[in-house]
Amino acid sequence: MTDERTQRVGENEALFRVVNDEVHSLNERFDVVADLLSAICECGRADCTDRLELRAPEYEAIRREPTWFAIKPGHDTPDVETVIERHDRYWVVEKHEGEAAQIARSTDPRS
Repeated sequence: MTDERTQRVGENEALFRVVNDEVHSLNERFDVVADLLSAICECGRADCTDRLELRAPEYEAIRREPTWFAIKPGHDTPDVETVIERHDRYWVVEKHEGEAAQIARSTDPRS
């Protein structure tokens, strides 16, 4: 994969992660009680706007690791990431060490 493509994928994922963090934060701030939170797929596809549903503890477990992202099943990019968890509603991917992981860490607002 080219460095330009890796950067684009990383930036797309980082953007969706920021949006999901804001939605999660607003839910907490306004005491929104919901069994499932609606989130945007955090895959690297520029045209993906698919939604996935996560419970707050599931989302928080993923966000503890800056190189982990929640995606729709099958939206992984094997040359940049590895699927580390498979659930019915979502998968969790981890960025490979190198440029992809560096972008994930440097764009993580919680780091």
